[in-house]
Amino acid sequence: MIRFDNISKRYPGGFEALNNISFEMDAGEMAFLTGHSGAGKSTLLKLLMLMERPSSGNLLINGQNINRLSSAQIPIYRRQVGVVFQNHQLLLERTVFDNVALPLQVSGYPRSEIGRRVRAALDGVGLLDKEQQKPLALSGGEQQRVGIARAVVHKPRILLADEPTGNLDPQLSSEIMALFSRFQNVGVTVLIATHDINLINQMQLRIMRLNEGQLMDDGADHGG
Repeated sequence: MIRFDNISKRYPGGFEALNNISFEMDAGEMAFLTGHSGAGKSTLLKLLMLMERPSSGNLLINGQNINRLSSAQIPIYRRQVGVVFQNHQLLLERTVFDNVALPLQVSGYPRSEIGRRVRAALDGVGLLDKEQQKPLALSGGEQQRVGIARAVVHKPRILLADEPTGNLDPQLSSEIMALFSRFQNVGVTVLIATHDINLINQMQLRIMRLNEGQLMDDGADHGG
């Protein structure tokens, strides 16, 4: 599903954020990406979002080399990728429903389809009764669940999460991880970048450790 083939990323000025990264993730696999601040986690996620392009190497998604996609093809590719951020990035003046609907509106879905999909996503994260509330009326954990609903409303095949539990207590962190597990169970490939060692230790999942742009440890059971 995801294949990094000797990927390096150098920024102007010569800083090498990633150095010869190679790994594979199967469809429906869930894994942690960890490492010190500045290890390259965010850069790796940005490559998967096509917010950045690699300097060298090949990045294949479902066998397609996404390095070769044109600017016009990027929005179509991004529909199969959902992203959850630590700080939610919700529109505070809009309702929960409107926040979750945003990716569908941008993609031009018809109104009837938007309503059906938004309510299904909110139901999936347990917030169907909050659809008309504004984000500031919600708790931090609820806001993060709105962010997750928005990330999965277009039924992505890949779900990326950048420090999704960074602002949450252990109980809420466990609830968020349970949600990710549910998406994994329906075949979504989930990659979670996190510093949260307690969270990592709770879950018996593959752990990929980055250190100064290099993949130092890859707990792949399947040798991928």
